[in-house]
Amino acid sequence: MLPSFYIALRFIHFSALMVLLGSTISCSVLAPQSFQPVLIRRLKWLWQSAVWLAMLSGVLLLCAQAGMMGSGWPDTINPEIWLAVLGTRFGSVWIWQILLGVVTVVVLLLKPRNLQSMMLLFAAAQLILLAGVGHAAMREGFYGGVQRLNHAVHLLGAGWWVGGLLPLIMCMRMARKPRWRGAAIIAMMRFSRYGHLAVAAVLLSGLINSLMILGWSLPLESGYVRFLLVKVVFVAVMVIIALYNRYFLVPRFNRSPTATKQFIQLTWLEIILSMAVILAVSIFATWEPY
Repeated sequence: MLPSFYIALRFIHFSALMVLLGSTISCSVLAPQSFQPVLIRRLKWLWQSAVWLAMLSGVLLLCAQAGMMGSGWPDTINPEIWLAVLGTRFGSVWIWQILLGVVTVVVLLLKPRNLQSMMLLFAAAQLILLAGVGHAAMREGFYGGVQRLNHAVHLLGAGWWVGGLLPLIMCMRMARKPRWRGAAIIAMMRFSRYGHLAVAAVLLSGLINSLMILGWSLPLESGYVRFLLVKVVFVAVMVIIALYNRYFLVPRFNRSPTATKQFIQLTWLEIILSMAVILAVSIFATWEPY
């Protein structure tokens, strides 16, 4: 039961940070300046929920780790076990993850003028920190640094891609309104144009990370490898959907009344697949890669 709780928290934590990064990039970077306040208000529920979920799941992950390191559920609230966890490699990274999560919540409550930019930076920082735990931190020295840097790129690219899908759907719906049509289309086109970089970063860094963890061997009897292959299949389908949307449906928006509807439906499918990918990673990342 406790390992399942830990996996669920990992899923929530990773998902929340990716949603926060993707939505703030969409709102503060990709959207035209006049359109930014409108998009921020429409997505307020999304990125604010992500801030709170990331902070709460970060704290609970430390508790769950303490329980698994100790004697189960009673040790999830044992301060002595917490201190023991903080003395591990995981704990030395995770304390900063929790602190950043708390600072992000405080900044959200204070509402500074540059709130979106700060949310973007805090989300990116927390995703980068995640590269310091798990299998990406299994090596030491120069190669360890390269592996963690590569994994950080992987997480940032995934956050940009996956987290930007809901804002993309929101822009598509707002494009139906004459008042916002032009600005919404510009935001969508920027997401599509620069999203190519995010997808390329995810694919290349994912390949490098797999090679650094497994080498060239793929023992199919390993549960880790099987779940990794499931992830690869899901990501491949997501790439196909993204390419189909961009190069087949988008050019038909003005000619086919069903193209827009199909675009939204396929983007929802892409979101569902991305959640399946994060869930798969949350599971097999807790296993030994053999």
